[in-house]
Amino acid sequence: MPPADSALFPVPDGARRYPRQVVLLTGPSGSGKSSLSRRLGLPVVALDDFYHDIETPGLPQRFGSVDWDAPQSWNAAAATAALVALCRDGEAQVPIYDIPTSRRTGTTTVVADDAPIVLAEGIFASELVASLRSEGVLADAICLVRPRLQTFWFRLLRDLAESRKPPVTLIRRGLAHYRAEPAKVRAWTAQGCRAASVAAAEADLRTLLTPS
Repeated sequence: MPPADSALFPVPDGARRYPRQVVLLTGPSGSGKSSLSRRLGLPVVALDDFYHDIETPGLPQRFGSVDWDAPQSWNAAAATAALVALCRDGEAQVPIYDIPTSRRTGTTTVVADDAPIVLAEGIFASELVASLRSEGVLADAICLVRPRLQTFWFRLLRDLAESRKPPVTLIRRGLAHYRAEPAKVRAWTAQGCRAASVAAAEADLRTLLTPS
C-alpha cells in the first residue's frame, strides 16, 4: 500500500464534508476497471454512461466518424454533479447509455446506502480529478495498467461479445488503442492518477475499506 499522502487526496481547507468519497478508476479500455468494480461490491457509477448522444453538435471526429476516445465526446460536468450528489445525498440519477446506438436510453438511480466509498470507472475518470478534489470528495484516483497485448485481447473479446461496433471498426480501434496506450497512461497520471496493477489496486482499496 503506498503512503497515505500519495494515495489519498487531502480535503481542501473550507471544503464541504460529505459522508462518502469517490475513488476514480481509469485505464485503457480492457484494463479491468469494470471487473474490479464488481469484485469490490461497492456502489459504482459507470462513467461511459455520460457520453453525449451521437446527434450532439460539435462532437470530435476521427476515421470519418465520432471519436469516442476524445474527452469532448463526454459530459464531464454532468458526471461531476452526479458524483457529488451521490456523496452528499446517498443517491443520484445517472443516464443509461446504449453504446451500440450511441444514445441515452433512459435514467437510473445509483444508491450508496451506507458505503463510505463510491467507485467511478471509465476511460475519462482522470478528467474529474481536479473537480472532485475541489469538492472535497476525492479519496483516490487510480490508473489500472497491465501488459498491452493482454489489454488488446480482453478489449476485443468484450467488444465483440457486446456487439459494440462492427468487427472491422473494433479491430481498427483496438490497434489504435494499442499504439496510443503508453501516451494515454502518461496523460492520465499527469492529470493526477497513480498507476497500479489490478491486483495492487484491489489490495489498496480493500485496505482503504478496512476499519482502522
